[in-house]
Amino acid sequence: MSNPKHTLFWMTLFLAVVLLVGALIHKPLMTAFMANWVFNLLIVGVLIVGIAMTYRQVLVLFPELRWISQFRTGHSGLSVLQEPRLLKPLARQLGEESKRDRFKLSTLSLRTVLDGIHSRMDEQREITRYFISLLIFLGLLGTFWGLLGTINAVGDVITNLNMGEEDFGKVFAELQAGLQTPLQGMGTAFSSSLLGLGGSLILGFLDIQAGHAQNRFYDGLEEWLTGVTNLVDIVDEESQPS
Repeated sequence: MSNPKHTLFWMTLFLAVVLLVGALIHKPLMTAFMANWVFNLLIVGVLIVGIAMTYRQVLVLFPELRWISQFRTGHSGLSVLQEPRLLKPLARQLGEESKRDRFKLSTLSLRTVLDGIHSRMDEQREITRYFISLLIFLGLLGTFWGLLGTINAVGDVITNLNMGEEDFGKVFAELQAGLQTPLQGMGTAFSSSLLGLGGSLILGFLDIQAGHAQNRFYDGLEEWLTGVTNLVDIVDEESQPS
């Protein structure tokens, strides 16, 4: 079976490149972040949690691979290992047969075990997919929030603008001061969109890499079970009367 360490390497390398690019353009990023630091901090927090979840998807494969390795090499120390999570249907299905060098599973049992393991991996990926959608949603929410504030602020500026003043310098100064609030709203809109969409792209790449690691694990498991398991029919022919 493939080693998930390669996936962790590429995921970490990708994050290192992202951090390097962020460090090179840190000044405009900090300006965008401070446009509405409370809302943008929420987006960054969701991104960090999502990254941790994608790493967890890969890290949980190591105990499963260790359990399989112990099983295939004579089961030494198998009883003291922690019960696997993804492979729990397989461990329960084998039961006492795990003491043997070869075990028997019917075609239906093998399919049921593989389907159970596949559904468990899909449940983990659904969480990270939700975080990707959540980042996009937060980016759009910040955009509409900022635009709403901009529209209200522009309306207030137009309402409070006194064109009857003879001193046009004073009128221009009032207009200039009044436009500061709409500009802040535009900063909130564009900064949240930038962080939300950028975070979804980062998390999307990591989710793809984690998905590849899980798929390779599942394919290797399916090949191993199909190759070393004695597939038997559900109805034992020997038990049938002659």
